[in-house]
Amino acid sequence: MKQPDTDEPFRRCVKESETIQHITAACEQLAATECVKRHDGLAKIIHQKLAEAAELIEDKIPYYKYTPANVLENENFKLYWNRSVLTDKTIPFNRPDITFVNKRTKNSCLIDIAVPNTHNVAKTITDKQNKYQELANGICAMWKQKAAQVIPIVRDHRV
Repeated sequence: MKQPDTDEPFRRCVKESETIQHITAACEQLAATECVKRHDGLAKIIHQKLAEAAELIEDKIPYYKYTPANVLENENFKLYWNRSVLTDKTIPFNRPDITFVNKRTKNSCLIDIAVPNTHNVAKTITDKQNKYQELANGICAMWKQKAAQVIPIVRDHRV
C-alpha cells in the first residue's frame, strides 16, 4: 500500500486511488476473482441452510466443503442454484443466485446476493429489488404462485 494521503492511482488498474475500499471491493481487475469468491461463499452458505431446512439434503457437511446442486426438489420444495428462469416473454434479469419455491404455500423467493462497498449498500438493495421484480411477477403468473418475493441479501464486504 502507498501512503494514505496520496492520490496516485492503484498500480493494478490505474483508474482509482489505492484505497482499501477500492482494492477490496471496487477494482475491476480484482473483482473478477476476489469479489466473486466472497459472493459465492456467502451464497453457498445460504443455499445449504435452505436445503437443510427444507429437507432437500441429508448430509451435514461443513459449509466450506458444500457444493450446491443446480436443482434440489422434494414433494414440498424446489431449490435452484444460479439458474435462469424461462418465461413466456423475455425478461432481462432472469437469473437470481437462488430461487426457492414452496410448493405447499405456493410462494417463491428470488434471492440475490451482493457484497458491495460500504457506501453502495443501500443502492445495491434497491437495485436488486427493482432488477428482479419483473421476474417475480412473471413467476407468479407462470407457476401459479400466490406470491414471489425478491430478497436481496447484501453484506458489506468488510464484515
